[in-house]
Amino acid sequence: MNERERGGFLDPITRENVAVVLVDHQVGLLSGVRDIPVGELKHNVVALAKAAAALDIPLVTTTTAADSMWGPTAPELVEALPAGQEIIDRSSVNAWDDDRVREAIEATGRRKLIFAGVSLEVCAALPAYSALAAGHDAYVAVDASGTFSATKREAGLLRMQQAGVVLSDYSTLMVEALADNAAPEAGAVYAALDMPFAVLVGQISAAYRA
Repeated sequence: MNERERGGFLDPITRENVAVVLVDHQVGLLSGVRDIPVGELKHNVVALAKAAAALDIPLVTTTTAADSMWGPTAPELVEALPAGQEIIDRSSVNAWDDDRVREAIEATGRRKLIFAGVSLEVCAALPAYSALAAGHDAYVAVDASGTFSATKREAGLLRMQQAGVVLSDYSTLMVEALADNAAPEAGAVYAALDMPFAVLVGQISAAYRA
């Protein structure tokens, strides 16, 4: 299988070719997460959302059965989303199967899609498979996702690898999109990723050069 057939995964992620899809980071689902500390998971998905916003990367956010089963999006994430960001509530297990979610993703015009969700093996993985089938390059930020047991995590990771989904961590994906540490947005991105030492080192270096 050549690189074109694989979907161009060796092409770098850029702020112009990627969108971020956040699936079901809801209070009810988060309460069952066991493979990563919930506080750490919230920190990571909030950082992903903030960094994407700093780079003007489109965000699509969705919940499932928010009023009847799994509750609202975690308030920390709601606060981190860009002003006016719509959260699309749906009933389908696979977010891609909801016309509004799929159309919102396609409307971004981005070929590369970063997914994160709770649970990892369903809410992040299933739309990633569908995105692959639709011709996108699909990535999953594994540390901005969580699930309900170590077994489910391991099985989900294996299946995604077998399907051709690229697995990574949220900060690497966003730093790849940043691309240039001299970019005006670099400070905001590293601050969003909770890496203030990067900004501090830059300030010290600037002061030394002066």
